[in-house]
Amino acid sequence: MSFRGINNLALDAKGRMAMPSRYRDRLMEACGGRLVITVDRDHCLLVYPLPEWEVIEKKLDALPSLNKQARILQRLLIGYATECELDGNGRILLPSMLREFAQLEKKIVLIGQGKKFEIWDEEVWTSSQEEWVEQVQQGEDDMPAALEDLSL
Repeated sequence: MSFRGINNLALDAKGRMAMPSRYRDRLMEACGGRLVITVDRDHCLLVYPLPEWEVIEKKLDALPSLNKQARILQRLLIGYATECELDGNGRILLPSMLREFAQLEKKIVLIGQGKKFEIWDEEVWTSSQEEWVEQVQQGEDDMPAALEDLSL
């Protein structure tokens, strides 16, 4: 299962987001509509089908507890992790604590990222996207060794 694409969406007054129909059937098939939402260091939200999240959670849980960076990651990712389920109308409720963390207002962007989704505030997404393009053009980020043989 792989999710891709950018979707501009809106939150309703209760903080619910309608999952685009093109993903709903796959999510129902893969996880019965059960998802886990957590935070990301970039101040967006990550949405995983429950089985995918369980793999990530095991890896996070296995990190050395005496390592400061590992503890911070565990606190953020596991601490904020919230289970939710697609309702009968294909919506998910984004808890207020998570909406506040990601500064989500009315207009949001859902980005398919392979095995997960990212949810961004539309304004933050747009400004971040411009920043990333600039960084790539200026060569500020070094190419990881794992990507050196990638051909697009």
